[in-house]
Amino acid sequence: MKEQLIKAMQRNQFLNMMYMAKDGNVSKRRIKIIKIVGDSFQAYCFTKQAKRTFIIENVLAVVPVIHKERSVC
Repeated sequence: MKEQLIKAMQRNQFLNMMYMAKDGNVSKRRIKIIKIVGDSFQAYCFTKQAKRTFIIENVLAVVPVIHKERSVC
């Protein structure tokens, strides 16, 4: 998973992410990774409209956002 996140950061990609919080709740987020440090990473979360820190092992899945999906019609 870490390698996938590093590639997305290097390519400046937006990602759709399924993430499990500490309390066990699963959420879907749209993010753009800012930096990766050790076992966590900082990203801008478009869902919450704020910078957030995520733990890599709690990421369940990531999928790159296709350019067509970015634009709002």
